[in-house]
Parts: sequence; structure tokens; C-alpha cells
Amino acid sequence: MPESVIQVERVFRNYGSFRAVDGVSFEVHRGEVFAMLGPNGSGKTTTMRMILDLLKPDSGTIAVFGGPLVDAARDRIGYLPEERGLYRNVQVIEMMIYLGTLKGLSRRDAQQRSQRLLERLEMGDQSKKKISELSKGMQQKIQFAVTVLHDPDLIIVDEPFSGLDPVNSLVLKDLLTEFKSRGGTIVMSTHQMTQVEEMADRLFMIHRGQQKLYGTVDAIRKQYAQHAIIVEGRGDWAALPGVVSVETRENGRSSAVLHLAEGVSSDSVLAAITSSGSIHIERFELAVPDLNDIFIRVVEENRL
Repeated sequence: MPESVIQVERVFRNYGSFRAVDGVSFEVHRGEVFAMLGPNGSGKTTTMRMILDLLKPDSGTIAVFGGPLVDAARDRIGYLPEERGLYRNVQVIEMMIYLGTLKGLSRRDAQQRSQRLLERLEMGDQSKKKISELSKGMQQKIQFAVTVLHDPDLIIVDEPFSGLDPVNSLVLKDLLTEFKSRGGTIVMSTHQMTQVEEMADRLFMIHRGQQKLYGTVDAIRKQYAQHAIIVEGRGDWAALPGVVSVETRENGRSSAVLHLAEGVSSDSVLAAITSSGSIHIERFELAVPDLNDIFIRVVEENRL
């Protein structure tokens, strides 16, 4: 069994008469990227703040590193909040050193680590500038650097790619991948579904405080798969046994979606294609939706 870094069991949180989190349960495994998804106001930020013990649940239990979040465990966590909080009139390097010492680093270690991270972020020449003199994207990279400066075991990042252009998004993605490769655990909240598909091992979706999706990315995509096949090639697709309709797509490669009759398997269609002498196949895969389509579908299904 995978080792659990976070365990959330039947957690509820109210704000007055409004129930922000409604009995959610999930766990985060060591060394994985765990994505938390949900529309604005869904309860995901409240859930992350309860994990960090910034908010208390009304009921339910949360364990981090096997128990309550004590001070020693806090120093093993890095947190990138959605509301950024940098000291605007302080030099970049001095701010990073100060925040590093708050996490238990010596000033020397904090300075060395800060300089290495700035170089890795292609910001080595910005160390003497004040935060207020940096662009929004640069400030975002500094905020991430502070999050991982003390080499935590777990980082919780809320919209980490917000404000970043594609080049800097790639830099940050590489840093997150490196962090995971060293055994670190990442809890990531983002609205960018392509990043989730590329990076996440498992995901949890909350909507109106309630759990809607939970599992591996592949399993959830297959859960929402159509009873259909996407093909590319040449041939009379409609003549294949078990195909009830054909939906053509012009995306530069002339693909088609073959909708199958109930009870017909993709394996039987593939067998029919391979035994046919008149069909040339270049691509064959299940019609599995992307996470963006699933996200929209779940939200639409749960509208009042």
C-alpha cells in the first residue's frame, strides 16, 4: 500500500449557514502529484487551509505525516497560496533569506539556496531588485522559490501557473517534476486541465463542497469514455460490424469517431479492421474525453 502523507476523513466546514465543505474524504500518497479541482467557490481552498491547520474543520479528521499538524511537521511543508504575499519593498535576495530562516535555515544556507534557485529560475540578475520592481510573472516565480527553499517533503500550491507565460510555465513545470523525482509530494490546485493531464497521478474534484471525482487521471477519463472509437486511415468505417454511426472530424488528419452498438467491444472492431483487406488503419483508440470536457460536464450536471 502507498504511504499516505495526508488523510482527510469525513471533513465538514461551515461559514455560518453556508456549508463550504461537505463530508469530503481522500488521501494523498507520498511522491505523487495530487490535483485538487473545482470551480471558484467550490471549497478546495478551504480544504487546503484545513490541511495546513489555518482553518479548523467543524467535524472530521485530518492527518498530515501520520498525525496532527504539529510544529515540527509544519517545517516539512511548503505552501504557495493563491493570494500572494511578498514584501514589496524588500530586495528579492534579502526577502528569500529572511523567509528561509523562518523555516529553520541558517542565514548562510538560506542565501546559498536562494541564489541557486534564482539561477535555476533564470533570475540570478534580479536578486538585488525590490519585489515591487518585478513583473507579475517574476513575482510568481519568486513565490514558488520561497515555497521550496527549505527543501520540504510536501508542497501545497494553489494556482501555481497563474500569471506565467508559456515559457515560464515550462520552467515551473520542470521544477515541480524535479521536486517529485526527489521523492517530494505535491498537492496542486489549478484550473489548467492540460497541466493536470500532463503532471497529476491522481485527482480529487470538489463542487459545492461535495466530492465529485476521485481517482487516477486515466481511470477517471475512462469512466467518462464514450462507447466509441477514434480512428484515422482509409476505408468504409460504416461497413464494419457493430458500428452504428460514423462522425467525421477534420482536424488536419481526417479522423472519425465510430459509435458502437451496445455490447460491441473495441477488440471485435479492431479484429474486423485487421482482417479486412480494404481498410488502412493509422490510429485506433478509445474515445476518451479530456479532463476539461469532464470538468465542464460535472459542473453542468450539478447545476440547480
